[in-house]
Amino acid sequence: MRKTSFPVLKRTPIPLLLSIVLVVLGGILLWGNFPDRTPPEPASGKFDGQRALQDVAYQVSLGARTPGSAAHAKVREWMRDELEAAGWRVEEQSAERMGQPVHNVVAYRSAAPPEIVLAAHYDSRLLADRDPDPEMQSQPVPGANDGASGVAVLLELARVLPRDDASIWLVFFDAEDNGNIPGWDWILGSRAFVETNDIHPEAVIILDMIGDADLNIYIEKNSDAKLTAAIWAQAAQLGYEAAFIPEARYSMLDDHTPFLEAGIPAVDIIDFDYPFWHTTSDTTEKVSRQSLQIVGDTIQAWVENQNREP
Repeated sequence: MRKTSFPVLKRTPIPLLLSIVLVVLGGILLWGNFPDRTPPEPASGKFDGQRALQDVAYQVSLGARTPGSAAHAKVREWMRDELEAAGWRVEEQSAERMGQPVHNVVAYRSAAPPEIVLAAHYDSRLLADRDPDPEMQSQPVPGANDGASGVAVLLELARVLPRDDASIWLVFFDAEDNGNIPGWDWILGSRAFVETNDIHPEAVIILDMIGDADLNIYIEKNSDAKLTAAIWAQAAQLGYEAAFIPEARYSMLDDHTPFLEAGIPAVDIIDFDYPFWHTTSDTTEKVSRQSLQIVGDTIQAWVENQNREP
């Protein structure tokens, strides 16, 4: 058997053999210098606030994501690409409210109904009507904190949450931010979602304006009390009690409202003490990596703790 295993090598001249070996080794070295053409498998891990901040900056670089704009369409395409690269299935749910088209983006790993919905709005406001400069009040809002920050945290969670957890939907709501403008109202996207999806998750968490460098997240008064207490306790356990303040301050009409009206436990995680709200100064430099990290760590830990419970 051994004699018949290597007959060619015995008859191959040494110079030729050396040439073959050098060619093979050279090919291996050259191949090692090519970029990996297969996308890396997304892995569970630790939330990266810097990567989330980069996602905020990218969204803002597209321009204001006002409904119907080119940036609005582009950000949906980008979100789909990022979610699919992280191993999620993505569906765009289109509807019409008040004569306005609405495009919600839904990511899931299983067609089974979700136990948890994590959500944020991705649109930005048509008018910066709170800008201190009257000449700027007809301009759109860049939406770095009010829109892009919540999206960025959701996308980073999509990359790091356990891949075997099929109980979660990530939902990116459209048409949240244009109330008090003729022909519009607030939270059109989340209302359309609740009306058209027959689901009853155990918990809905809304992330809105959570990137402010001076992060002060008070308890929103309309949110489900039990769910709120659990998330604030999780933040305190991580050492983030200075950002998640256990004091009720605001009553918000936000994307959690349609879920509460449908009897679904929901919480609005929002820092409403943001001086650049609905102004043209809501730009990337107002958003903090550390604030994104605090919120991302808290939600990741809370979700993973749910999976550990019987």
